[in-house]
Amino acid sequence: MPWFLQDLGTYGIGLFTPTILARTAGHETTAGHGIGATIALDASAARGAAVIDALLIIGVLAAVVMADRFGRIRLQVLGFLGCAVGLALAAASPYADEPVRTILLFTGFMVFNFMTNVGPNAQTYLLAGEVFPTRIRGKGAGFAASFAKIGAVLTAFVFPVLLSAAGTGPLLALLVATSLLGAWVTWRYRIETTGMNLEEIDRGG
Repeated sequence: MPWFLQDLGTYGIGLFTPTILARTAGHETTAGHGIGATIALDASAARGAAVIDALLIIGVLAAVVMADRFGRIRLQVLGFLGCAVGLALAAASPYADEPVRTILLFTGFMVFNFMTNVGPNAQTYLLAGEVFPTRIRGKGAGFAASFAKIGAVLTAFVFPVLLSAAGTGPLLALLVATSLLGAWVTWRYRIETTGMNLEEIDRGG
């Protein structure tokens, strides 16, 4: 379930960051814009997305350093909470004036990208590969990954519809809720594998 919830946000933001940047920052094409202006606006949004996505790399490097030191569960919970904070900042951006609007949007997405890779985007892979008893470890990890990709596919098809129907703010607020739910589910059903060898986990199963 945490991996499914994480993929809703990660793929939603990852796939549609340029669209959200253009829409929220007020750079959508309007009547009177020619094809050249449209291409220029899309290119500008893509450059903004590239800057934001750099935080994904920093986040995963931080996860490599911190996973064994702080524990998978703690990082996953904190990551989900950080994602919620970042998405809340981005969700507030459509209701602010410039330059606050752009600052909230970019800051929110940067916080989200960093925290998702420090937390659930990295830790779900680790936990799924460690938490199951040996006899079902492959099946368990495969099931977890396949269930997560349901969230990814669902996001790819449903996110544009919701973005068009509800707007950026409400959609991002929904992702805030899924991130908070991910933190709760992780903590409520936690099995910490940090510092344990696979044989200990197997006996515990």
